[in-house]
Amino acid sequence: MALSPQWLDELKGRITLSALIQRTVKLTRAGREWKACCPFHSEKTPSFYVNDQKGFYHCFGCQQHGGAIDWMMEQHGLEFMDAVKELASEAGMDVPAPDPRAARQAEQRATLHDVMAAAQEWFVAQLHAPAGEQARGYLERRGLDEHTIRRFGFGWAPDDKQSLKTALSSFDERLLIEAGLLIEVEEKIPYSRFRGRVMLPIQDSRERVIAFGGRILADRDGVAKYLNSPDTPLFDKGRTLYNLHRAAAASRKTNRVIVAEGYMDVIALAAAGIDDVVAPMGTAVTEQQIELLWRMADKPVLCLDGDSAGKRAAMRAAERALPLLRPGHSLQVVQLPAGLDPDDLLKRDGRKAMDALLEQPKSLLDLIWEHERDASPLASPEDKAGLKARVLEQVDAIQHPDIRSLYRRELMDRYGAFAFPPREFQKGGSFRKDGPYRKDAPARTSPQVTQRLQRATTGAFRDALTAAVLNGFARHAGEIHRHADALLSLEKGDAQLAQAVNFLLDHAEELEASVNSPISGQDILPPAPDNTRFSFLMEGSDPDEAKEDLAEAVALLVERPALEAAIVAATRRFDTDPEGAFAEQQRLRKRKLEIDVRLGQMTRKRAASQAFDKQAPEAAKRQVAEQETD
Repeated sequence: MALSPQWLDELKGRITLSALIQRTVKLTRAGREWKACCPFHSEKTPSFYVNDQKGFYHCFGCQQHGGAIDWMMEQHGLEFMDAVKELASEAGMDVPAPDPRAARQAEQRATLHDVMAAAQEWFVAQLHAPAGEQARGYLERRGLDEHTIRRFGFGWAPDDKQSLKTALSSFDERLLIEAGLLIEVEEKIPYSRFRGRVMLPIQDSRERVIAFGGRILADRDGVAKYLNSPDTPLFDKGRTLYNLHRAAAASRKTNRVIVAEGYMDVIALAAAGIDDVVAPMGTAVTEQQIELLWRMADKPVLCLDGDSAGKRAAMRAAERALPLLRPGHSLQVVQLPAGLDPDDLLKRDGRKAMDALLEQPKSLLDLIWEHERDASPLASPEDKAGLKARVLEQVDAIQHPDIRSLYRRELMDRYGAFAFPPREFQKGGSFRKDGPYRKDAPARTSPQVTQRLQRATTGAFRDALTAAVLNGFARHAGEIHRHADALLSLEKGDAQLAQAVNFLLDHAEELEASVNSPISGQDILPPAPDNTRFSFLMEGSDPDEAKEDLAEAVALLVERPALEAAIVAATRRFDTDPEGAFAEQQRLRKRKLEIDVRLGQMTRKRAASQAFDKQAPEAAKRQVAEQETD
C-alpha cells in the first residue's frame, strides 16, 4: 500500500514522540529535549535524546535514529504497516484504503494546496486594488502598519458571489468547493463563501495556506463577525493553531508559548514584539491543540480577555487539559483587566504592562479553585459541601495518579482553610466572634468531657499505628480537618474508634488553641507504643517533616484494612478461579509488605536521627581530647 508523504506528515504531526517513548523508557527533561539511557544498547550515562519539535530520537552512542514509526518497529517488533495502523488509531486517523483512489486523493491534496495558494494571491491583490479601499481604511483604523499587513498576508474578498470563481477558473470547480472556497447548494450555482471580508490566511507548520479566516468591516446583526473555512482535506480546525509556524520558531528562543483568543489578538501581540503567540480556530482549545502546545513549551500561557467569556474559555481549556496532565506539563492563565483585549491593553498601557501580566500567570490549580469557589454563594453548610463536591469532581478527571493525588491534597487544604477557619478564644477559653486571638489562654474542658474522651479512647486502638496516628493528630491538631475524610473512613465497623475520631473532629480547635488544655493528647489519649518513633510524635521535630509523615501514615493506615479485605475476597475465589485468585492474593500481599517496609523506614529514619543526636556530642568531645593530646 502506498502512503502519501502528506498523509505520513499528518500522522507524525499528531503523535507526541516523547509521550510515545515514555511508555517504556524513563525520560528526563533536558532543556528543549528529553534524555535517557539508550534502550538500544547498555550504558550508564544517558546519550539517548528525544526531540518533539523535530520529531525524532537519536542516540549519540550507538547512532540509532528515527521517528515514531521507527520506534514502533524497533521497540515493538511491528512491521511498517502494523506500526502505521497502531499510530493512526491513536491519532484518530484512517489509513488510506488500498486502492487506486488513495493515490488520486494524495495528488488531489497537493492540488488543493495550489488552489489555496492561488486564492491567497488573489485576496492580497484585491486588498491593494481600488476595490480594497474600504478594507485598507479598516486596517489603518485598527492601527496595523504596512509591515504587519504584508507579514500576516491580509487580503480582501469582494462582496461578490462569483468573482473568486471567475478569478480561479483555471481550477476545476469541484476543487474550489472541496477547498471550502465555494458553497454548493442544491439547484443553485456554487458561490463564494467569503464576501465583503478582510481575509487572513491560515497556514500549517510548513507555511502552506490550508484555510482562511474572514472578518466583516462593521458589525451587523445576524452576520458572524468572523468566518472560518470549513473542515477540508487540508484543514481540521480542532487540530490547527493560527500562527503556529511563526510562533514555533519564537518559542524555541523564549521557552514559552502564549495562547490568545483570536487572530487579531495574535497580530496585536506580534506587532508589539511578542511573537511566541498562537490562537485556536474560534473554538475552545482542544485536546489535540494542547498536545501541539506542549511540543513548544511545558506550560503554555492562556492569555484571555478579562470578561465572563474569557473566564469560561479558560475553564473549558482547563477541563480538557486535566485528563491529559503529565509530570512537568500543565497550563497557565493570564486574564486581562475587565473589558480589555490584548490590543486594548497594549494601546492603553504599552508593552511593559503586557509583559508584567505574562510574567505572573495563574496556575491551573489556582484557576480551578477560584472558579469553583466563586461559582455560587457559600452561605450555608450545604453550599460549602457543594464546593467540595465540585472541586473533587474536577480532580477525578485527572488520569495521572500522582498528579491527581497532589491536586486533591492541595485543593482539600484550601477547602479546609476556607470551610473550617480557625476559631478565636476569649480569655478563659470560650469562643468569641471578634477580638484578638489569645494563644496563651488555656482552653477549659469540663471533667465530664474529659471522662467521655477517656471512655471513647479506651480500647479504640486496633494496633500501634492507629494509636500513633491518633496521638499524632492530638499533637498536630491543625491537621485534623485537612484529613477529616481519611479519619472518618477509619471509624467504619469500630464504634469505639468512631467515638475517638469524632471527638478529635469536634475538639480540633480547642486542641490547636492551647497546649495546656486538659484534653491534650498527652494527658488523655493512651500513649503511643514505646517502639514508635514517628516524627509527628517526637519533641523538637521539624514541623513540615512531621506533617508530611503524619499524612503518609494516615494514608497507609486507611489503605491497610482495604488490602486485608481484598486478600480475604481473593482467598474466597480460590475454588472458582485458583490461578487468578492466587495472582491477586500475591499482588495484595506484596503491597501489604510494602506498607510495612515503608512504616519501618519512617521509624528507622527517626531512630537514626535520634542516635546521631546522642552520639554527636560524645564524638565531638573525643575529637577535642585527641587534638589536645597531639
